[in-house]
Amino acid sequence: MIQSQDVPVVRHATRSDLPRVAELAISHAAYEQADPPAAGFAERLADALFDRPEPRLICLVAELRDGSLAGYATCTPEFATWSGHEYLHMDCLFLDGEHRGLGLGRLLIDAVAAEAAALGLQEVQWNTPVWNEGAIRFYDRLGATSREKRRYAWTVPADAGTLRAVSSS
Repeated sequence: MIQSQDVPVVRHATRSDLPRVAELAISHAAYEQADPPAAGFAERLADALFDRPEPRLICLVAELRDGSLAGYATCTPEFATWSGHEYLHMDCLFLDGEHRGLGLGRLLIDAVAAEAAALGLQEVQWNTPVWNEGAIRFYDRLGATSREKRRYAWTVPADAGTLRAVSSS
């Protein structure tokens, strides 16, 4: 467990954190057996976090006492049609392997919950691979409930602009 003098700080990412956040995201993709982010990832992340009048993404980082970053969590407000309510979607929560099991995940998820509360949102939702038993145990200990669904991703076809558009009249 973390000793009191070694307690990390969870804070919003800054532009200077982007190279390390990008490294962590690449490690995260590898851990989840996914393709790494495409070229230009750090620039797209900078755009979503810092280069818009209304940032699209919230990124929290776990900074160790020595100033290094051990992990991150990202989230965005979303809307659930069925309930008619907004919620905070936590897209990523990742810690370097050597920093798992030390309480940092709880610090990050508590910070995500604080972000939700600050936005007036009462729920956080996220996904995890079905094989990630460590994460599932962690989320179960939090008291989170799982929902059986299958997540899909679809690359928009290059000719999507020529497909039949829905009329707005």
